[in-house]
Amino acid sequence: MADPFFDESVSENGLGRLVAEEAPGDNASPMSVSELSSKLKRMVEGEFGHVRLRGEISGWKRAASGHAYLCLKDADAVIDGVIWRGAASMLPFSPQDGLEVVATGKLTTYPGRSKYQIVIERMELAGEGALMALFEKLKANLAAEGLFDAARKKPLPYMPRTIGVVTSPTGAVIRDILHRLGDRFPTHVIVWPVKVQGEGAAAEVAAAIRGFDALPAEGAIRRPDLLIVARGGGSIEDLWAFNEEAVVRAIAACSIPLISAVGHETDTSLADFAADLRAPTPTAAAEMAVPVRAEVASNIASLALRTERCARRYHERACERLTALVRVLPRRDALLGPQRQKMDDLGGRLDRALERRVTAARGQLDRSAGALRPAMLGQRLEAARQRLEAAARHLELVDPDKLLERGYVRVGAKASGKVVMTVADARAAGAITLQFRDGTVDARVERPGGKTYAASPSQPSLL
Repeated sequence: MADPFFDESVSENGLGRLVAEEAPGDNASPMSVSELSSKLKRMVEGEFGHVRLRGEISGWKRAASGHAYLCLKDADAVIDGVIWRGAASMLPFSPQDGLEVVATGKLTTYPGRSKYQIVIERMELAGEGALMALFEKLKANLAAEGLFDAARKKPLPYMPRTIGVVTSPTGAVIRDILHRLGDRFPTHVIVWPVKVQGEGAAAEVAAAIRGFDALPAEGAIRRPDLLIVARGGGSIEDLWAFNEEAVVRAIAACSIPLISAVGHETDTSLADFAADLRAPTPTAAAEMAVPVRAEVASNIASLALRTERCARRYHERACERLTALVRVLPRRDALLGPQRQKMDDLGGRLDRALERRVTAARGQLDRSAGALRPAMLGQRLEAARQRLEAAARHLELVDPDKLLERGYVRVGAKASGKVVMTVADARAAGAITLQFRDGTVDARVERPGGKTYAASPSQPSLL
C-alpha cells in the first residue's frame, strides 16, 4: 500500500536520501558551520565596519575583566553590545540602564552563539535631555545616601591661613581667585592643577581633593584650612566632570571645609550639593573665603577704642567710689588715739613692774650671798666630812674580809664559787673551798663512817 505522505518524485530527485550524495550539476561542496560563521563575520564587518546607533541602554554590567556588556534597544528591536576594557575606562560618564545614548563602533558576529553584536568604541549621551535625565538620577541616588544633608555641612573658618584651590593652572579662574584674595586679605594659596573638562577630568579632581585631605597637619606642605573647587562657566557637557560620582563622593568625604565654585551663577552641579558652601562664581568663592582686611583692621581699632574707653570709665568710677569711701572713714588720730593711750598706759605699767621685779631679785640675791659666806661654807663642809667618816667606819664593820682577821672562815662551793651558808648546801656542793685570812684550802664534805658526799643535779648521794 502506498504511503500517502511519501512523494516518489522527491525520492527520485534525491531529496529524501539517507546518505548525502552529490547531485548531477551540483558543484557546491557542503560548508561547515564554522566556515559559514566566518563568512558571515567577514561580510558583516566589511559591510558595517563603522556604524552609529542611537538607543536606550538595557542590561548594563561590567565584568571582573573590565569589559562591559549591554543591550541597545528602541521600540521595535534590540542589539547586543560589548565595550572592551580600554574603551570602557575612557567613557566620559557612568552608563546606567534607561539612558539614551549614541554608540559608535562596528558590527561583528559572535559565532559561539550565532548572533551579531556591536563592538562599541565610543559612547555619548543622546542630547542634553539624556544628560539631564542622568543628572537627576545621580542626584536622587546620592541624595538618598545622605551626601547632600545639611547636617554634614562644616562651617568655614573665619580667617584661613592657607587655602587650597583645585582648578586648572591656566585660564582666568585661578587669576581671578588670586586677584580677589590679594585685594581682600592676602593669604597663602596652594594650587593643585587638574583638568576641569574632558576625559580623565573627574578622576583628577577627585584625586586632588583626597590629596589635600590626606596632607599631615605638620608636614612640609601646609595643610589647607579651606578648599575651593573651581571652574569657569560652560555647557552642561563642559561641566559634567563635576557631576561624576567620584567627585561628589570625594567632596562629601573631605574633612576640610570646601567651597564649590563651578560655572556661573545659573549653572548647577552635583558638586555644589555635596560642598559645604556653594559660590555662584570663582570670584565669589574668594570673597566668601576671607574677610576684607581693611574691615578687620577697622573692627579691631574700633574694639580697641571701646576697650580703652571702658577701662578709663571703670577707672574713673573706681576713683569716685574710693573718694566717697575716704570721706566716710574716721580720721587717723581719731582711729588710733585710743590705741595710743592704751599703749602709753601699758608702757608705764611695764616700767613699774620691771622696777618691782628688779628689787625683789636684788633682795633674793643678797640673802643667797649671805648663805655663801666662808664661815658658813666651812661649817657645811665639816659636817659633810663627819658624815662621810661615819659611813666609812660602818662599812669597815660589815666588811666580810675583816671577819677573817678575827679567825672566821668563809665557805664556798668549789664548782660554782657561791658562798655555802647551810649544811644542805655543803652536802650538795661536795667539794668546797675554805677562805682563810691568809689563803684558801680545798676540802670534801664527809658523813660519819667515812662516806663522802658527791654533788648531783637533784640531791646528794653516797659514793
